[in-house]
Amino acid sequence: MESALNTNSIAFIGLCNEYCMAVENARETERADFIENMLRLLPRLYISATDLRVDTLDETDAYIDSALDEDYYDSVRRGMEELMGADDVYLEVFEEEMKYSDTPVAASVSESLADIFQALYNFINTIRDATDETVQVAIIGIRDDFRTYWSATLCNVLRALNRIRMNEND
Repeated sequence: MESALNTNSIAFIGLCNEYCMAVENARETERADFIENMLRLLPRLYISATDLRVDTLDETDAYIDSALDEDYYDSVRRGMEELMGADDVYLEVFEEEMKYSDTPVAASVSESLADIFQALYNFINTIRDATDETVQVAIIGIRDDFRTYWSATLCNVLRALNRIRMNEND
């Protein structure tokens, strides 16, 4: 049976799976390899999520149920936090709170990556063994969530990871 998904949606699903596996296996990865992998995956996720289209459904409000429990989220986040060490914290200049504050806002690489992981994990869990229509509704949901929430997180953590990688080479 032929899938109603376009090639970009299929590629996005593959990237989501690859990202989730990389984050879940962070504890077993060398720090430099993990950072390098994130610097390759995050821009591809951004581009692919930006181009998500659903051709066969009317645009609708879509919601993706949460499948990731808090303990697993914390376990994944802690694994990345340990891997990043002192470089886990970075200053966030694009926070809305910065407009009204004289003090910088700190953010966490591991928490940012875990937040993206949560969105993608829930998406992957929703589409696993789902009908094409359910997958397409989930794609609308993840695309909308990307636009309103995790696109900014992705860009911010990408900047932080780039700084870490470039400073390690000096």
